[in-house]
Amino acid sequence: MSADGSALLAELPGWAFAFVLVLGRVGACVMLLPGLGEAELPAMVRAGLALCITVLVLPGVAPLMPAVPGDVAGTAGMLIAEIVTGLWLGWLTRLVVQALPVAGQIISFMIGLSNVLQPDAELGAQATAVGTMLALAAPVIVLVSGLYVPALSALDGSFRFIAPGALLPMEDATRTALGAVAQAFALSVRLAAPFMLASVVWQGSLGLLARLVPRLHVYFVAMPAQILGGLTLLAALIAVLLDDWQQAVRAAYAVLPGLG
Repeated sequence: MSADGSALLAELPGWAFAFVLVLGRVGACVMLLPGLGEAELPAMVRAGLALCITVLVLPGVAPLMPAVPGDVAGTAGMLIAEIVTGLWLGWLTRLVVQALPVAGQIISFMIGLSNVLQPDAELGAQATAVGTMLALAAPVIVLVSGLYVPALSALDGSFRFIAPGALLPMEDATRTALGAVAQAFALSVRLAAPFMLASVVWQGSLGLLARLVPRLHVYFVAMPAQILGGLTLLAALIAVLLDDWQQAVRAAYAVLPGLG
C-alpha cells in the first residue's frame, strides 16, 4: 500500500469520530429547528437534512475537534454532550416561534371559539382552531421568509462558541433559556393583547346587560356576537400580528448563541 493510502487509513478513525460528534449536535438541533424539524415531515427527510448539514459543516469545524478518546466511556460522554448542546440550541430557536400558536390558543379562548369544558372533538382537548391555523402558518413563514438561515448560521457558529465534546456552561445556558421562555411568553401575550382587551370590555358590557335585563339569557345572545366580532377582529389584525411575530423572531434569532 502506498504512503498516501496508509496516511488516509490512519486518519479515518479521527474523521469518523469528528463526523459522529458533529452529527450528534446537528441532528439533535435539526429535529427541533422550526420549518426543518416539523413533526409533519417524514423522519427520513429530517435525517437526510441532518446528514447533509453535517457534511457541509464538518470541514469547517474539523480543526476544532478534540482528540479521539482512548475509551468508550469518553466517546459516549462527548457524544451525549453534543446531543445536549444541539437540543438546547434547537429548543431556543423553537421557543420564540411557538409564541405564535400559543397566542392563537389565547385568542381562541378570548373570542369564544374554544372552551375548557367543551373540547373540540376533531382537534383534541389541547388544540383550538386559531391555534392550529397559526401553528401551521409558523413553519411556512419561517421557510418562505428565510428565517431558518440565521438558525443554521447559529448552529454552525455554536462549534466555536461551545467546543465540540465540551459540556454546556450550565449557568449561562440556564440564564439564556429562562430569558428565552420569558421573551416567548411576553410575545404571545403581546400578540393576543387586542383580543384580551376586547374580551374584557365585552364581558364587562355583558355583566351590565345582565343586571339591566335580568330575564335575558345573556349567554345565548352574546356568544354568536362574540364569535362573529372576534373573527372580524382577527381578520382585520392577522396581517399585523404575523408581521409583528416575524420581526420578533428575526430579532431573537439575531442574538442566538453562536452568532456575531
